[in-house]
Amino acid sequence: MRLPVLGTVSLGNAVTLRNVAIGAGVVLLAPAAISLVGSIMRPIAKAAIKSSLMVYEKSREIAAETKESIEDLTAEARAEMTEHHEVKPAIPKKAKG
Repeated sequence: MRLPVLGTVSLGNAVTLRNVAIGAGVVLLAPAAISLVGSIMRPIAKAAIKSSLMVYEKSREIAAETKESIEDLTAEARAEMTEHHEVKPAIPKKAKG
């Protein structure tokens, strides 16, 4: 006894020829479509890269300014520490006796 195969449908040669025609059309039109998409995407990609470079440069400026501010504050703090140590008289420790 032979069981029928489910899910197989034979629609004949018309479907096969149509599929071949669609595949051939895709193969022939793919380079033009890729070129069109490429020409549209290029300016978008270029603008994104330019924006990224601008953000990168600005962040470098901000980092350099921040570093300079921290160095200035550190130098001021060291100067104050030195100044306070020089002004205060040394207090001798009392010897226990």
